[in-house]
Amino acid sequence: MTDSVQQQREALGERLRGLRQSAGLSGSELARRAGWHQTRVPKIEYGKTRPSIVDIQMWCKLTGAEGEIQDLIASLRNIETAYREWRRTLSGGTKQKQHEILRLMQQSTVMRAYQPSLIPGLLQTAEYASAILRRSIKFHGIPDDLDEGVAKRLERQQILYKGERRFHLLMGEQALYNNVGGDSVMRGQLDRLLAAMGLPRVTFGIVPLGAELPMQLTNFVMFDERRVTVEGITAELTITQPREIKVYHRTFDVLVDRSVTGEEARALIREAVNRSSERRQRSTQQYLAKNQARES
Repeated sequence: MTDSVQQQREALGERLRGLRQSAGLSGSELARRAGWHQTRVPKIEYGKTRPSIVDIQMWCKLTGAEGEIQDLIASLRNIETAYREWRRTLSGGTKQKQHEILRLMQQSTVMRAYQPSLIPGLLQTAEYASAILRRSIKFHGIPDDLDEGVAKRLERQQILYKGERRFHLLMGEQALYNNVGGDSVMRGQLDRLLAAMGLPRVTFGIVPLGAELPMQLTNFVMFDERRVTVEGITAELTITQPREIKVYHRTFDVLVDRSVTGEEARALIREAVNRSSERRQRSTQQYLAKNQARES
């Protein structure tokens, strides 16, 4: 859990503690009246335990603060959206998540993204996106809406050609070699990258394999100065704490300094294309050699 989520929990707990103190109740007395274990009140007040909506309603009723219920519930729901498990986020399939990302992009002026091991979604081909989403559907065991999810991801890409938004997309060189969907899919994807480098609203860079990184990194997307999303294995984090957002901006600036653009980036992509061609040739030669050995 990020610091910002914990800070929000602690801030909510502090507000609840203030209501209890204003009502002249000790923690043990509030717990007794609510029918809770006596340790539940301090755990909630110090952000160790997340209260439920029922907890908040009971707390406000016992402290005579019913007028605070709706605002406190809104604060609780904001915390819940800051850390969302994929099993919840993707419970309705992949299409809904694609639509949510599109909405965030539409509300932003500048979007910055870093992907260390995959091609950024805004630059993916249909075949590459299909392989990624198919893998996600299988891994998380979610409803199979593959065609709808791919269509929505491709729809998102239209935003690259509309309005005055700007996009700064960084990826690790490793993404050029991580095999997604097979050699033919990767070849089409690499060709797409070469074509996308000329888009007027897009700044594109590649962080080379030998670059010195500031720390161990995962993928993240920044929407203006107000929001950062980070994808983990089990959950997505939404960061809105200004102090943390500044750290992500500083990290992105370091990655920009380490990245290559223009002809240097094209050279890395062409090298990946050449290696892919060499792999296909070796595979074909091995296949032919095996057939000849069987025939003889």
